[in-house]
Amino acid sequence: MPLPGQGLLWFGVVLGSIYASRESATQGNWTTDALNVLLIIVDDLRPSLGCYGDRLAKSPNIDQLASHSLLFYNAFAQAVCAPSRVSFLTGRRPDTTRLYDFNSYWRVHAGNFSTIPQYFKENGYVTMSVGKVFHPGISSNHSDDSPYSWSVPPYHPSSEKYENTKTCRGPDGELHANLLCPVDVADVPEGTLPDKQSTEQAIQLLTKMKTSAEPFFLAVGYHKPHIPFRYPKEFQKLYPLENIPLAPDPQVPAGLPPVAYNPWMDIREREDVQALNISVPYGPVPVDFQRKIRQSYFASVSYMDTQVGRLLSALDDLQLATGTMVVLTSDHGWSLGEHGEWAKYSNFDVSTRVPLMFYVPGRTAPLPEAGQRLFPYVDPFAPASELLEPGQSVLDPVELVALFPTLAGLAGLHVPPLCPVPSFHVELCREGQSLLKYFRSSSVEVEPGLLGGPRESIAYSQYPRPADSPQWNSDKPSLKDIKVMGYSIRTIDYRYTVWVSFDPREFLANFSEVHAGELYFVDSDPWQDHNVYNGSQGGPSPRH
Repeated sequence: MPLPGQGLLWFGVVLGSIYASRESATQGNWTTDALNVLLIIVDDLRPSLGCYGDRLAKSPNIDQLASHSLLFYNAFAQAVCAPSRVSFLTGRRPDTTRLYDFNSYWRVHAGNFSTIPQYFKENGYVTMSVGKVFHPGISSNHSDDSPYSWSVPPYHPSSEKYENTKTCRGPDGELHANLLCPVDVADVPEGTLPDKQSTEQAIQLLTKMKTSAEPFFLAVGYHKPHIPFRYPKEFQKLYPLENIPLAPDPQVPAGLPPVAYNPWMDIREREDVQALNISVPYGPVPVDFQRKIRQSYFASVSYMDTQVGRLLSALDDLQLATGTMVVLTSDHGWSLGEHGEWAKYSNFDVSTRVPLMFYVPGRTAPLPEAGQRLFPYVDPFAPASELLEPGQSVLDPVELVALFPTLAGLAGLHVPPLCPVPSFHVELCREGQSLLKYFRSSSVEVEPGLLGGPRESIAYSQYPRPADSPQWNSDKPSLKDIKVMGYSIRTIDYRYTVWVSFDPREFLANFSEVHAGELYFVDSDPWQDHNVYNGSQGGPSPRH
């Protein structure tokens, strides 16, 4: 029986047929001159980007960053906001942070764990937070974990308080709290949007740090493409509705266990979705509205990409690009109709797979010559140019908990040790495997544009449910209501998930009580629609 709070770790042990990923305990630190760090965290961004092969997405500025970066093609996070951010910012998985919902602060609930920015702060860096980095609310102690993690008070844009208010003008001319919310920026409160304000603030901080003798760690968190899809309306022009395809698998798969399905209740709360009178829990969303959701998601991505472009262009203007590593990732993905779902809240790739790229000056790209710009701003409305391919790509599955040791190593800091089991009493350790080996190209087999090691890597994710069938709180159950935990592992070949009984009072998973299982082979079933767990179809078919 696993120790309380160690269900995911034990899950990996009991699956004896699964490849085990190991890292040498004597691994040396990465040696380099002190580098600044710019960590860009995007909310709800799946890999719908040109650099990940999405031919619909217009993301020229992130693609340009990827062309100078090492890109991880199969990076995985947890599947909901606060647990995911706390997980990768502390380097520990949810069964250690004991955060599965939005209602507790890990320093008092589980352990006084160090965070990535706290570690950099303790090692002489000026650490700064702009926008949505930690999840706001009790999960970051209503302070973005300040002052532990940050040298200066975190910045939040003043206009973010309007995100969920009635600022969306509908066809009736009235203002609504809609899901789809293209706006005329001049007409919204304060005449701006949160991500615009965050970019402006981040550029101001970079300008101040240009003359600083201390290195900096700047984390910038963008709100879009998180719902509501509130973005400048001109970005719709990039995605004419007639060019928007539906999801490749818009129906609920016949073999999907009901416990695995998320009924996207937060989407249903929006006024424009309520007007559709969609049945609960399985929908479906009308086809024309599906296209509008997908259009607005991609438009939000392109809007966010322009903000990333302006930020990176300023890094160039300030001549900081040669001394600053840039990392871009997301807290989780987002379903756009796949499996008949419209949110995150699951263990599927579409919810857990995220972009992850590292630009490291002189490592992932040559240092620019005098006067050369690495990140000139690219206008998404300009005539399309040739798509910029990633500098190098890694196919191995990796986890975002790897950020802590990897950033530390790339910055020349001591890499925190691997955590013991249990580790609630240990403030500084990490559960993630370092990715430094991928930056040492001489130590791995190299194919054109591709880096990879042995096919042994595993990425873990987990998601809670209050019941075996979809209900009103299936997407975001409070801790006390969790009855079932879905533990999932992703290898290069497959995704395997078991849904087991869970005691929220003891934080204990009972693997002798399996409620359902899922097994998908990625090569033949990339969208994970055909459950072959135990050679069966995984349980009763959902009915619309």
